[in-house]
Amino acid sequence: MTHTPQTGLPTPLVSVDWLAAHLDHPQLVILDAHMPPPGTTAPAEAALQIPGARRFDFDGRIKAPDTTLPHMLPTPELFNREVQALGIQQQSLIVVYDRIGLFSAPRAWWMFRAMGHAQVAVLDGGLPAWQAAGHPLAAVADYQGPQGNFVARLQPGLFCDADTVHSALVSGRRPVVDARSAERFAGLVPEPRAGLRCGHMPGALNLPFATLQQAGHMKPLADLQQQFSALLGNQTAPIFSCGSGVTACILALAAELAGYDQLTVYDGSWSEWGADPARPVVSERVTD
Repeated sequence: MTHTPQTGLPTPLVSVDWLAAHLDHPQLVILDAHMPPPGTTAPAEAALQIPGARRFDFDGRIKAPDTTLPHMLPTPELFNREVQALGIQQQSLIVVYDRIGLFSAPRAWWMFRAMGHAQVAVLDGGLPAWQAAGHPLAAVADYQGPQGNFVARLQPGLFCDADTVHSALVSGRRPVVDARSAERFAGLVPEPRAGLRCGHMPGALNLPFATLQQAGHMKPLADLQQQFSALLGNQTAPIFSCGSGVTACILALAAELAGYDQLTVYDGSWSEWGADPARPVVSERVTD
């Protein structure tokens, strides 16, 4: 997929000051796409939000229902039903944030892109940056407005399955980049989800998502370009993986900002690959 110029949104990543200056835009929709990191205790729902924000719960609601894998991409029909209920229109300018900084919001961004909606961006720094800048907050409230008219147009190739990843690894035609920490990639620490083997796919590269960030914000463009160039060299069309298809989308966002295209996220990620004994795993862990 080539980069699509965005009319109304300056880039796929917007600042809190940009959002504050456009809060009254008639087409603006703000989505809270918070998901707690796996292995942590989920906190109580937030009492405050960015004014007008609507809850986009891809972990508990807007996901494929008939799978044991976490928050898999739903069908276009389910996606339509859920986002129309949030009042999202075909012409909406969507800004997505999370409550950590830059963690789960890129997953919602990539989901909308996969459903054919280019007018979507991630809030750099999320709710912490919004609060730190002194911008207003409002009490959390369910959306009560009119139904939206959003219609998904699924974009093949933005998400992929395990067989596509396997083919890429075997052929070497596309790099596979894992967003997990170096310790998890090497298999030196347990996975936060039960039942998963430790290690990584043979031939995969490692680019921990945290190395693309600084104090909850995305690093400057020049830094992102240097990191991807050092990792990928002349390779193109990367496939991104992680623990469950969430932080892989941080890499997709950073890669798009850095000028890469033909980007794909492995939806099942390690939650699928690491649980399947038929899939090969490389680990640096020494066992007795």
